[in-house]
Amino acid sequence: MRIVELTAFHVLIPLKKPIKHASHARTETDTLIVRCRLDDGTVGWGEGLPRPYVTGEDIDAAWKLFAASDLPQRLGFSWSSVADLLDPLAAFQLPRTQSDDRGCFGNSVRCAIELSILDAACRVQHMPLSAVTSLSGETAAIRHDVDRVRYSAAFTAMSRGKQIKRAIQLRVFGFHQSKVKVGVAGVDDVALMKRLRWWLGSRFDLRIDANEAWTCENLTAKLAPLLPYGVTSVEQPVPHASVDGLAKIRQALGVPIMLDESLCSEIDARRALELGTCDLFNIRLSKCGGYLPSLKLAALAQQAGLGYQLGCQVGETGLLSAAGRHFATTIQHIRYLEGSYDRFLVKERLTREDITFSLGGYAPKLNGPGLGVTLDEPALQRVTRREQHVLF
Repeated sequence: MRIVELTAFHVLIPLKKPIKHASHARTETDTLIVRCRLDDGTVGWGEGLPRPYVTGEDIDAAWKLFAASDLPQRLGFSWSSVADLLDPLAAFQLPRTQSDDRGCFGNSVRCAIELSILDAACRVQHMPLSAVTSLSGETAAIRHDVDRVRYSAAFTAMSRGKQIKRAIQLRVFGFHQSKVKVGVAGVDDVALMKRLRWWLGSRFDLRIDANEAWTCENLTAKLAPLLPYGVTSVEQPVPHASVDGLAKIRQALGVPIMLDESLCSEIDARRALELGTCDLFNIRLSKCGGYLPSLKLAALAQQAGLGYQLGCQVGETGLLSAAGRHFATTIQHIRYLEGSYDRFLVKERLTREDITFSLGGYAPKLNGPGLGVTLDEPALQRVTRREQHVLF
């Protein structure tokens, strides 16, 4: 097997409702979709979401990177099986810039390309993407196989009435965990947590995400009034530029620290482990460069005695939701699981199948070949803004 063509699509995905947190607000999202065509005609699909405040690239930078990466030179190898493909694909890198000392610029592009190739290759062998986990030697200590997983919910910046309505819905429909966005200007975080704890009850797992809103100097003061409401972790409390300072104060905070914007690559992960800046990794497929790099980050966390969650990015369509499902049903010890919001969040999920989680956050394993979903090509045409082709 070998690649004969890669096609990139810049699509604009409208959201069903505005999503706001401390560092950004959006009503739509620019997404990179990649189609891989193999020499036997098999087609695979991948997705990446460029985020300049996370990995540095916006959609225009991602678009230029795809065109300038000499992909036939980097991906022109042949393979006879998915097992043979994994090592050369894991070694695949995009051009590095001098300023990219973290090794994460272009991760959304790499993710979209990698997923499209894995989807196509797995389809040829009639195997699900989840089988890739068992073929990766690095995952031996953390792999398992379950028939369903359970997603958590989220509270973003919204009115008090909507917060209460969401809390009642989560309790009635049997959810067990939720992230709460804090640090948003004009929002009283203490009052927010008090309301949510009242409506959700004492057993409901609540974690918070500050999206870089605080500083190492005020972090203790910001957290102290929130901890009585049973916060189980705090995600990215300070900007990435200040993240090293967490090493000095983390043990005294009284709550596990999770890195997100500061956990985008293996370089980030090893620095966090070396300095001791966190207790948990937030692994997100697009942010971390794809399925294979994300498997490696989970293995690194486990080896170091850290926890991890599988997160998602606002506006993911059914393609990334499916990839996340394959990851989640084959990797154990995932502390929190996010994603598969499709029906509730995006106006175009881009897949014929609706794989949104159901009551209680439960969702089944996907058993079809590749990603296990079918691209809705008319939907792709509706949201495509431009496309480019690379022939091999």
